[in-house]
Amino acid sequence: MAADKKRNWWRGLGYGLAVFAGLIAVLWAVFATPDIPVDTLRAKYATAASQFVELTPGTVIHVRDEGPRAGFPVVLVHGSNASLHTWEPWTQRLTAKGYRVISLDLPAHGLSGPMPQGFYTSTAYVGIVEALVDRLGLTRFALGGNSMGGGVAWRYAVRHPDRLSALILVDASGKPMAKGSAPPLGFRLARVPVARDILATITPRSLIERSFKQSVSNQAIATPAMVDRYWELLRYPGNRRATVQRFGQYSGDDGAAGKLKGLAVPTLILWGREDKLIPVSVAAWFSQKIPGARVTILDGIGHIPMEEAPDRSLVPVLELLARTTAPTPAPAPPLADQRG
Repeated sequence: MAADKKRNWWRGLGYGLAVFAGLIAVLWAVFATPDIPVDTLRAKYATAASQFVELTPGTVIHVRDEGPRAGFPVVLVHGSNASLHTWEPWTQRLTAKGYRVISLDLPAHGLSGPMPQGFYTSTAYVGIVEALVDRLGLTRFALGGNSMGGGVAWRYAVRHPDRLSALILVDASGKPMAKGSAPPLGFRLARVPVARDILATITPRSLIERSFKQSVSNQAIATPAMVDRYWELLRYPGNRRATVQRFGQYSGDDGAAGKLKGLAVPTLILWGREDKLIPVSVAAWFSQKIPGARVTILDGIGHIPMEEAPDRSLVPVLELLARTTAPTPAPAPPLADQRG
């Protein structure tokens, strides 16, 4: 009798695994979305200002360096699963006022693609910003970042405060998770082999649309073209798998926040009051950590103020830049273009 029960248990387990495998196969068949060829994406999303620069062997970064070369440089870093396109509304306005604006697609985002080393931590991304500004010969500039890009920006600031005239944190990440708290579900799933493969291949447009609409308060910007941009750039070859790697590398607290109290860079903390991803209470946390930081909260705005309300969100930025800009050094030679 005991032997029969054991055989039945194993038979039931095998049946359950077969059903699970079948469900996974169905999911892949129905929802799997293919990568989009690089040439197709570049043709649609690159512009005359786009450059493709190899910072280190195999790591090619999509960069736009716009505005007058004699203008004061402003470097802008996008958030998770976004791209440099998120800064276009600000870029148009800043360059019209004489600023030089440098935006970039971080590795595994936009038109940059993954890195051969496979490291996508905040520290690795700070290294990308370091390499880029060194390549451009920037010795003093303003640095801004949104969401994950804000976390990259302030981490750069604590490492190189002498190079920054100003720091602009837009709904920035970086507040450490409470001790004992679990990482977000997506980060936990990224560490499970089967779930990791699903996340890297199943990306229905409806999921991206729902996620984007939940991120913003101004729903008018959630146009089909906007959703397509996020969805299609995520499908740059290798980007989704690299995104899963990035989620799996998330630690919750790298210890860098403890250095914010010594940061002497003039700082603007800009936040959408309706942000559902990083709540407005985090703005107060940054304000307590960074000496002398100024805070602007935008009513009726969500996680990406520069796209939801470009004119209104840029007002405090222009005020900060006006009082902190310094003479610009001689322009650096143009970047070597790696379009091939």
